[in-house]
Amino acid sequence: MSGVLRPIGQLETPFATTKECPRNGRQIVPAPLCHAVVDAQFQAGLLGLEGFSHLILLYWMDRAKPMELVFTPPFDPIPRGIFASRAPWRPNPIAMSVVAFEGFDGPGRLRVRHLDCVDGTPLLDIKPYLPTTDAEPTASMGWLAPHATRC
Repeated sequence: MSGVLRPIGQLETPFATTKECPRNGRQIVPAPLCHAVVDAQFQAGLLGLEGFSHLILLYWMDRAKPMELVFTPPFDPIPRGIFASRAPWRPNPIAMSVVAFEGFDGPGRLRVRHLDCVDGTPLLDIKPYLPTTDAEPTASMGWLAPHATRC
């Protein structure tokens, strides 16, 4: 199988380097204003986003270090597989964030909060967040449960 990913825009954040990025976008209070900027050719696809409070953004971590299938997390002494983590050094460095959506700052420029990526990160897709299907209140966190405040 082969596929092609085509960015639809880019993300604007206050983080210039990967070291400046928070572990997740909810660690900074108050959350800084960021923007998802959608290229002109894809802006028609934004029709109907008004009224959603949250969105799912998928993006390509283009500055992640090379893939590591097994690594030891900085807050846990046991080696873990990449698919049991949210670490960025993945075979396909695709990230996902649930962001608060605060409307538009002009055509194709979405106001969002709770991003955790470097400024200029390629945006792959936008989906509306639906609490009826995107939330699992009884989900377990596996080995990450004791570290919930760090995730």
